[in-house]
Amino acid sequence: MGDAMDENDEEHRRKMVRRKEAFDARMEKATLEKGLLIVHTGAGKGKTTAALGLIVRALGQGKKVGVVQYIKGAIATGEAALIARLAESGFPVEMHTMGEGFTWDTQDRRRDIATARLGWEKAVELLRDESFDLVILDELNVVLRYDYLPVEEVLDELRRKREMLHVVVTGRNAKPALIEMADLVTEMTQVKHPYRDGVKPQPGIEY
Repeated sequence: MGDAMDENDEEHRRKMVRRKEAFDARMEKATLEKGLLIVHTGAGKGKTTAALGLIVRALGQGKKVGVVQYIKGAIATGEAALIARLAESGFPVEMHTMGEGFTWDTQDRRRDIATARLGWEKAVELLRDESFDLVILDELNVVLRYDYLPVEEVLDELRRKREMLHVVVTGRNAKPALIEMADLVTEMTQVKHPYRDGVKPQPGIEY
């Protein structure tokens, strides 16, 4: 028994040595520094949650963060409440909730387009403001999916972003052209969801 465990321990050590060597080799080649275009998409929960986690990380590194939320706005969210408190406490973060609810709530395409346009104007303002290090465009993918904004207009603005500005775009059904342009794309896959069992949205989890 003891000899077998010693062999397993030694094999594990050798495996970890190989992994560390491979990791170190990749890190040695990673010499570029640039602002990233990040896309969180997919049908699973967690896209906005992941973006909000980057706010915490960026603020911890002394970065200034701006957030524009599309679609959302019909209900008060925990993230909006916390970010307001952080801003009041002196943290360099701004949040602009520009939506009026999901499309099935408003049932007014012209109104949705007008609201999306106002949100995009605010987004452009933040993207061009050199004081920001990270800009999050929450649910912009949904806006683009329903053609509330021209995709090429958005892509052109993102192409012109400052070299060191990080931008995060969230929402289902990201456009292929945006995925192609992005540096980092994560697709959230839904495996199970409590809605299927009749569980209503929980404060602190869903909003």
